[in-house]
Amino acid sequence: MEDEQQTVYLTEEGLEELKEELHHLKHTERPRISEEIAEARAKGDLSENAEYDAAKEEQGKLEARINKLEDALARARVVDESQVDASKAYILSNVRVKNLSNDAEQTYTLVSEQEADISEGKISVNSPVGKGLLGSEEGEQVEVDVPAGTVTFEVLEISRDQAAAV
Repeated sequence: MEDEQQTVYLTEEGLEELKEELHHLKHTERPRISEEIAEARAKGDLSENAEYDAAKEEQGKLEARINKLEDALARARVVDESQVDASKAYILSNVRVKNLSNDAEQTYTLVSEQEADISEGKISVNSPVGKGLLGSEEGEQVEVDVPAGTVTFEVLEISRDQAAAV
Protein backbone atom coordinates (compact mmCIF):
# COMPACT_ATOMS: atom_id res chain seq x y z
CA MET A 1 0.00 0.00 0.00
CA GLU A 2 1.27 3.45 -0.87
CA ASP A 3 0.42 5.06 2.46
CA GLU A 4 2.26 2.47 4.56
CA GLN A 5 5.21 4.83 5.13
CA GLN A 6 3.32 8.13 5.36
CA THR A 7 3.52 10.12 8.55
CA VAL A 8 0.38 9.87 10.68
CA TYR A 9 -0.53 13.30 12.07
CA LEU A 10 -2.45 13.18 15.33
CA THR A 11 -3.63 15.45 18.07
CA GLU A 12 -2.15 14.83 21.52
CA GLU A 13 -5.53 13.31 22.53
CA GLY A 14 -5.60 11.11 19.42
CA LEU A 15 -2.12 9.80 20.18
CA GLU A 16 -3.14 8.96 23.76
CA GLU A 17 -6.30 7.17 22.55
CA LEU A 18 -4.24 4.98 20.20
CA LYS A 19 -1.77 4.17 22.99
CA GLU A 20 -4.63 3.28 25.36
CA GLU A 21 -6.31 1.07 22.76
CA LEU A 22 -3.04 -0.72 22.03
CA HIS A 23 -2.41 -1.30 25.75
CA HIS A 24 -5.96 -2.65 26.20
CA LEU A 25 -5.63 -5.01 23.23
CA LYS A 26 -2.24 -6.34 24.34
CA HIS A 27 -2.93 -6.65 28.06
CA THR A 28 -6.65 -7.48 28.22
CA GLU A 29 -7.92 -8.84 24.90
CA ARG A 30 -4.85 -10.89 23.91
CA PRO A 31 -4.78 -12.87 27.20
CA ARG A 32 -8.57 -13.37 27.05
CA ILE A 33 -8.40 -14.81 23.54
CA SER A 34 -5.42 -16.99 24.47
CA GLU A 35 -7.49 -18.39 27.35
CA GLU A 36 -10.43 -19.08 24.99
CA ILE A 37 -8.09 -20.94 22.63
CA ALA A 38 -6.66 -22.98 25.49
CA GLU A 39 -10.16 -23.89 26.74
CA ALA A 40 -11.30 -24.89 23.25
CA ARG A 41 -8.12 -26.92 22.68
CA ALA A 42 -8.73 -28.77 25.95
CA LYS A 43 -12.07 -30.01 24.60
CA GLY A 44 -10.35 -32.37 22.19
CA ASP A 45 -10.63 -32.82 18.43
CA LEU A 46 -9.71 -29.46 16.87
CA SER A 47 -10.91 -30.42 13.38
CA GLU A 48 -14.55 -30.23 14.47
CA ASN A 49 -14.24 -27.59 17.18
CA ALA A 50 -16.15 -24.43 16.23
CA GLU A 51 -15.13 -22.66 19.44
CA TYR A 52 -11.46 -23.19 18.60
CA ASP A 53 -11.94 -21.93 15.02
CA ALA A 54 -13.82 -18.85 16.23
CA ALA A 55 -11.19 -18.05 18.86
CA LYS A 56 -8.35 -18.44 16.32
CA GLU A 57 -10.19 -16.15 13.86
CA GLU A 58 -10.71 -13.57 16.60
CA GLN A 59 -7.02 -13.86 17.48
CA GLY A 60 -6.06 -13.16 13.86
CA LYS A 61 -8.23 -10.03 13.76
CA LEU A 62 -6.83 -8.86 17.10
CA GLU A 63 -3.22 -9.31 15.97
CA ALA A 64 -3.95 -7.44 12.74
CA ARG A 65 -5.39 -4.52 14.72
CA ILE A 66 -2.40 -4.54 17.10
CA ASN A 67 -0.01 -4.47 14.12
CA LYS A 68 -1.93 -1.59 12.52
CA LEU A 69 -1.86 0.42 15.76
CA GLU A 70 1.84 -0.25 16.32
CA ASP A 71 2.58 0.85 12.75
CA ALA A 72 0.51 4.04 13.13
CA LEU A 73 2.20 4.87 16.45
CA ALA A 74 5.64 4.32 14.93
CA ARG A 75 4.82 6.88 12.21
CA ALA A 76 2.84 9.27 14.44
CA ARG A 77 3.69 12.95 14.78
CA VAL A 78 1.75 15.24 17.09
CA VAL A 79 0.51 18.37 15.33
CA ASP A 80 1.82 21.63 16.81
CA GLU A 81 -1.06 24.00 16.13
CA SER A 82 1.13 27.06 16.60
CA GLN A 83 3.01 26.05 13.44
CA VAL A 84 -0.10 25.72 11.25
CA ASP A 85 -1.27 28.55 8.97
CA ALA A 86 -4.71 29.41 10.38
CA SER A 87 -5.89 31.08 7.16
CA LYS A 88 -5.89 27.81 5.23
CA ALA A 89 -7.58 24.47 5.81
CA TYR A 90 -5.15 21.98 7.29
CA ILE A 91 -5.35 19.15 9.78
CA LEU A 92 -7.33 20.24 12.88
CA SER A 93 -9.08 23.01 10.95
CA ASN A 94 -12.83 23.40 11.24
CA VAL A 95 -14.07 24.13 7.74
CA ARG A 96 -17.61 25.39 7.11
CA VAL A 97 -18.61 24.77 3.50
CA LYS A 98 -21.63 25.18 1.27
CA ASN A 99 -22.42 22.53 -1.32
CA LEU A 100 -23.18 24.70 -4.36
CA SER A 101 -25.46 22.09 -5.96
CA ASN A 102 -27.99 22.09 -3.10
CA ASP A 103 -26.93 25.05 -0.88
CA ALA A 104 -26.48 22.70 2.09
CA GLU A 105 -23.99 23.92 4.67
CA GLN A 106 -21.78 21.55 6.64
CA THR A 107 -18.88 21.97 9.04
CA TYR A 108 -16.06 19.44 8.97
CA THR A 109 -13.07 19.07 11.24
CA LEU A 110 -10.06 17.77 9.31
CA VAL A 111 -8.32 15.05 11.30
CA SER A 112 -6.06 12.04 10.80
CA GLU A 113 -7.49 8.83 9.42
CA GLN A 114 -7.27 7.27 12.90
CA GLU A 115 -9.34 10.06 14.46
CA ALA A 116 -12.01 10.35 11.75
CA ASP A 117 -15.62 9.96 12.90
CA ILE A 118 -18.23 11.26 10.45
CA SER A 119 -20.95 11.21 13.13
CA GLU A 120 -18.94 13.93 14.92
CA GLY A 121 -18.15 15.79 11.69
CA LYS A 122 -14.51 14.67 11.82
CA ILE A 123 -13.26 13.68 8.37
CA SER A 124 -9.90 12.29 7.40
CA VAL A 125 -7.48 14.48 5.50
CA ASN A 126 -7.06 11.38 3.29
CA SER A 127 -10.78 11.18 2.40
CA PRO A 128 -11.91 12.65 -0.94
CA VAL A 129 -13.56 15.66 0.74
CA GLY A 130 -10.65 16.09 3.15
CA LYS A 131 -8.10 16.05 0.32
CA GLY A 132 -10.20 18.54 -1.63
CA LEU A 133 -10.42 20.96 1.29
CA LEU A 134 -6.74 20.78 2.33
CA GLY A 135 -4.96 24.04 1.64
CA SER A 136 -8.14 25.88 0.66
CA GLU A 137 -8.93 29.41 1.88
CA GLU A 138 -12.13 31.19 2.86
CA GLY A 139 -14.14 32.27 -0.18
CA GLU A 140 -12.50 29.69 -2.43
CA GLN A 141 -14.52 27.19 -4.45
CA VAL A 142 -13.15 23.65 -4.53
CA GLU A 143 -14.21 20.73 -6.67
CA VAL A 144 -14.11 17.37 -4.98
CA ASP A 145 -14.34 14.04 -6.77
CA VAL A 146 -16.51 11.69 -4.73
CA PRO A 147 -17.93 8.28 -5.67
CA ALA A 148 -21.22 9.92 -6.76
CA GLY A 149 -19.43 12.41 -9.05
CA THR A 150 -17.92 15.86 -8.60
CA VAL A 151 -19.16 18.17 -5.85
CA THR A 152 -18.32 21.88 -5.71
CA PHE A 153 -17.98 23.43 -2.28
CA GLU A 154 -17.58 27.06 -1.35
CA VAL A 155 -15.35 27.46 1.71
CA LEU A 156 -17.33 29.80 3.99
CA GLU A 157 -15.17 29.79 7.10
CA ILE A 158 -11.99 28.24 8.48
CA SER A 159 -11.35 28.21 12.22
CA ARG A 160 -8.91 26.60 14.57
CA ASP A 161 -11.24 26.37 17.57
CA GLN A 162 -9.63 23.52 19.48
CA ALA A 163 -12.81 22.76 21.45
CA ALA A 164 -14.66 21.89 18.25
CA ALA A 165 -11.73 19.95 16.82
CA VAL A 166 -11.37 17.51 19.69
